[in-house]
Amino acid sequence: MSREEQRSARARGPRRRVSFIGVFGEVLITAGVMVLLFIAWQNVFNSWYLNGKQDSAAAQLGKQWLEQSEGSGTSSGSGGGAQTAVGPNAAIPVEKTAPAYLGAVGVIYVPRFGTDWKRTIREGTDTPVLNSTSAGVGHYQNTAMPGAVGNFAVAAHDTGYGNTFLHIQNLRVGDKVYVQTQDGFYTYVFRNYVYVQPNAVQALQPVPMKNGQKASDRILTMTTCNPPYHSVERLVAYSVLESFSKTPPAAIAGAVG
Repeated sequence: MSREEQRSARARGPRRRVSFIGVFGEVLITAGVMVLLFIAWQNVFNSWYLNGKQDSAAAQLGKQWLEQSEGSGTSSGSGGGAQTAVGPNAAIPVEKTAPAYLGAVGVIYVPRFGTDWKRTIREGTDTPVLNSTSAGVGHYQNTAMPGAVGNFAVAAHDTGYGNTFLHIQNLRVGDKVYVQTQDGFYTYVFRNYVYVQPNAVQALQPVPMKNGQKASDRILTMTTCNPPYHSVERLVAYSVLESFSKTPPAAIAGAVG
């Protein structure tokens, strides 16, 4: 090697050795960034997108059912109307059978979640329902239908896929929850929470947490994972039917149609 080549080699300095630890560290950093990006996409961007789609689908279905009711002459406008209070002899319409899997059960409105908050309830509680653009809330199969004696039970994600029940813990005793079907509007009143294990199917019984007892109340059960971003347990919110109306209650008149 000439003197000139030796001087050039010294100027460049020693070649950097690539170590396994260095490569592994870079891989971990890249993987960590990818995980953070996925979490951001899942809980922010994807949920924002699905939130809009689910709201739009519920608005469309609610409007369609309301127009059908008005067209048949069974409704006289929105903003309230004659209500049938719950009682032993109350003539409250109830669908006898649930729709086929993925079929529309109703539209749920929860003013506590937002003035215009609404979601479509579809039959089933698995991925095609809870993660879809056209639902967000699923009806537990083999539980009661809206307005019926027993336990009308539904489920939704707390975080991700629209963040549907993210604010369920904000419900307060006396809050109203409304369920619209083709028959009209059922008004439920929030009563209490319970925290249960993920496999606690007793929460879905006709008389929640009571084996074999005959139901007399008309209950709405809303379930989601708890705490947010985890599925360690289930948060269950119970409401009891207060009344039924053919027309939209005043509290949600602006959110329907």
